[in-house]
Amino acid sequence: MRSKIGIFFLVAMLLASCDSNSEFDNYIALPKSSWNKRNAIQFTFPINDSIGKKNLFINLRNNKDYAYSNLFLITQMNFPDGQIIIDTLEYDMADVTGKFLGQGFTDIKENKLFYKENITFPRKGEYTFKVRQAMRKNGELEGIEELEGITHVGFRIEKIK
Repeated sequence: MRSKIGIFFLVAMLLASCDSNSEFDNYIALPKSSWNKRNAIQFTFPINDSIGKKNLFINLRNNKDYAYSNLFLITQMNFPDGQIIIDTLEYDMADVTGKFLGQGFTDIKENKLFYKENITFPRKGEYTFKVRQAMRKNGELEGIEELEGITHVGFRIEKIK
């Protein structure tokens, strides 16, 4: 089983290295495959092109311990001039039969979720993107403290040709 996982990640790395559309692509591993509601994952990246259009993605890896069919996230984009944009987002993580969406041959599925499409960054400089989980059980006000089954959170910027 370990050799299959190793081969999968090797192939994924080779494919990623051939990706000419990527301008930024980074993942952060979550300890114990659990995402605490207070743990905002942060990515800082430079923008040197204020003209070209880009697609932004939130990349997630989940395993079989993820117990929900959807995922709520709160994102925050900090601009170099101090402007901040906050969004609340919902994504489907499983189909109606309960089968996880995403790519992957093992128990780990990788989801490439659109965050912003066809955008232009208004100015050059250093940006910061933060994302945190905002899941809660139906009928409850308090959020889920530890969201089990999310192994990695990533952020990706692709230029549009």
